[in-house]
Amino acid sequence: MTPAPAPSAADLATAYASSITQEDLRKHLSIIASDEYEGRETGEKGQKMAAEYIAKQFKDLGLVGPVQGSDNPYVQHFTMVRSTWGNDATLAIGKQTYKWTTDFLGYGRTPFATETTVQPVFVGYGLEADYAGKELKGKDVIMLISEPGMNEYRSKIATASSKGVRSIFLVNFTPGASFTATTAPIAAYVSRPTIMFKDAPQQSGGRAAAFIVTPAVGYKMLGTNEAGITKYLAAAKSGSQPAASFKPASFRIKTPQNQQEFVTENVMGLLEGTDKKDEYLVCSAHYDHVGVIKGEVYNGADDDGSGTVSVLEMAEAFAKAKKEGHGPRRSILFLTVTGEEKGLLGSEYYTDHPVLPLAQTIADLNTDMVGRTDKDHEGKGDYVYVIGSDKLSSELHTIVQNENKQHTNIDLDFRFNDPQDPNRFYYRSDHYNFAKHKIPVAFFFNGVHADYHGAGDEVSKIEFPQMEKRVHLIFYTAWDLANRDTRIVVDSNKQ
Repeated sequence: MTPAPAPSAADLATAYASSITQEDLRKHLSIIASDEYEGRETGEKGQKMAAEYIAKQFKDLGLVGPVQGSDNPYVQHFTMVRSTWGNDATLAIGKQTYKWTTDFLGYGRTPFATETTVQPVFVGYGLEADYAGKELKGKDVIMLISEPGMNEYRSKIATASSKGVRSIFLVNFTPGASFTATTAPIAAYVSRPTIMFKDAPQQSGGRAAAFIVTPAVGYKMLGTNEAGITKYLAAAKSGSQPAASFKPASFRIKTPQNQQEFVTENVMGLLEGTDKKDEYLVCSAHYDHVGVIKGEVYNGADDDGSGTVSVLEMAEAFAKAKKEGHGPRRSILFLTVTGEEKGLLGSEYYTDHPVLPLAQTIADLNTDMVGRTDKDHEGKGDYVYVIGSDKLSSELHTIVQNENKQHTNIDLDFRFNDPQDPNRFYYRSDHYNFAKHKIPVAFFFNGVHADYHGAGDEVSKIEFPQMEKRVHLIFYTAWDLANRDTRIVVDSNKQ
């Protein structure tokens, strides 16, 4: 009797991808994105519960706990500092003194624990073009807001941070706009802690602090008046790049914060490879979210419960393959990190204190929000944004496209690879800390939606059929990377 032919690599990949199901994704997500986990805020009870749940899943799958010297080999502990704003912040321009919450408000970690004299630089709307020709590392900038909202604020902070800016001062001169409405997106966060590494410099992680000021303060800072601003806004609205004749005034500012140490955790499991086991592929996601705000639990089902359970399901599929004699050639580290919402801190800690050698790490596939649909794709077919796959390795970019063409056939949207894109998503999730070390990355993302960082980000709104297809694509990409004859090349350095 002739033996049956051995299954092809493509057949094996398809067989194990099919073990990743909507039902299993829902099962895990219904647990970690439940009210019981209290929004998984870094350092809080719910985050600890999620860490314990994930570690148990990795252990039950038979993965190796790779963390040396830990009380739990699946857990990488590290110490952070929780900072909260005091009520004695002051800002003075000339002889005029302004009040905290009434005239200005801050977001992030203060660079002004003691009184500091600041000479700001005006950078228009804080877009990429507004920084052209300016050396602003360690400096402070003032910029305009066009559409107040947390997404715009984060985008402006990300752009400024990439330029090495220390702090930004945002002002909304739109006629009729109130300071209360302008600060509403950050008001809920002001009473909440900012988290940074213990003994870190003030700007650890490169994130600029942000302050919003009233128009009255903005006029003083820019050394102008309503007529001057009206002229500038009219020129900007016409589509031209207006030349600003403002002469920003120096000012004095003090924004102390109270500090408290605590310990938090990254959680990981290692699936050892076969003949290339000393090379490592990372499949990452962050499992933290923003916790409880004003008594309401923000469950973060999409952000990033969806990525977390995707990693768990991919780990199970690869573990099943290994158990059945079809394990990957390279080792795979399934890495779930904390502190992403506080500034990509867990992934930064991992890449600064790697459990496995970065030089032997071939790529990071990062999954952050893959369970919903954004406005640009409503009513259209299945899709996923792929970000960063072309930045360091042309091969990785091609692999993602080929695996999609062969297996999943969803729309791959690469628009956020544009270095001029104002959202700066390439810099805003955990893959970026690997990219900083010249490790090729691909970030899989569904885009933002109305419930982004809101209390409505619930399991009931997750679109599991679409999510399953996205996770299959990531799995196929991982299968290729883990089993190919040679590791992918690093042949590019795109912005």
